[in-house]
Amino acid sequence: MSASVHAADSTAGSGPAPATGPAPGATARRRGGLALRPGTWLTWAVLAFFFVNLLGVIGTVLVDSLGSRWFASWLPSGWTGHWYSDAWKEFSLGQVLGTTVEVTFLVVLLSLVLAVPASYALARRDFPGKKLLTTLFVLPILVPPIAYGIPMATVLYKFHLAGSLTGVVLANLVPSIPFVIFTMTPFIEQVDPKIEAAARMCGASTWTVLTRILAPLLLPGILAAGILVLVRTFGMFELTFLTAGPTSQTLIVALFSAVNSAGIRSTQSIDAMAVLYTGTMAVLLLVALRFVNPTQLVTRSSD
Repeated sequence: MSASVHAADSTAGSGPAPATGPAPGATARRRGGLALRPGTWLTWAVLAFFFVNLLGVIGTVLVDSLGSRWFASWLPSGWTGHWYSDAWKEFSLGQVLGTTVEVTFLVVLLSLVLAVPASYALARRDFPGKKLLTTLFVLPILVPPIAYGIPMATVLYKFHLAGSLTGVVLANLVPSIPFVIFTMTPFIEQVDPKIEAAARMCGASTWTVLTRILAPLLLPGILAAGILVLVRTFGMFELTFLTAGPTSQTLIVALFSAVNSAGIRSTQSIDAMAVLYTGTMAVLLLVALRFVNPTQLVTRSSD
């Protein structure tokens, strides 16, 4: 018995040793990683090139707005901040910023007042021509503003509305109202209509249903739509440029006029004005991203 056991042990020991190399799956994964590695490096290189150029453009404008003289050297010969005060006086930035704030908040307020009831009607009611109306609302978002801005400005000038604050607000309402509608409609569709029906069965009036039930539920959507319209209106150039006058220019139109209008102006003052505009837009975008998550809006729209 013991002899047979020893024979079996010796036979097992003399057999071929088990393979210790990598499994076929691991080899395939390793080869796949090597195949993807050049593409990964290329992606990172393109991203790095883009951000380096972006920082270079922004940094050049910022440095020039703070330099006293900058010609053939890597950095200005001196540093100063008086270009900002010069730009404030030369371009009347106090009045321009006041007009910009006034136009922006009027567009936001009127867009919400007009678009929220329209969004409720589109979300709750079925009526003839609903698809056609929805298509008409989406056109100002898809079509470039310059395409419909020129004929719209012609009509506003015909009725003596262009060149004033009223004309600028009316022009900016054209893309803002559809923007609010397509932002608010998914929020309203998520509210169960049975909640409204239950409130009406308990004797609540229409005003009570709107203010005590729907308004708290729709507040996140209203806030999101308002902030997005604020950012969009603040940076809208085409429509504002076509309908603005000397006293109704926003900051971006005033910056364009300072660069392209006749006359000699210091580049440092124009760069200081550009820094003010870029800084304001950055603050607005940070505020918008603080209160609005774009992925949530896309999810709501897809649902």
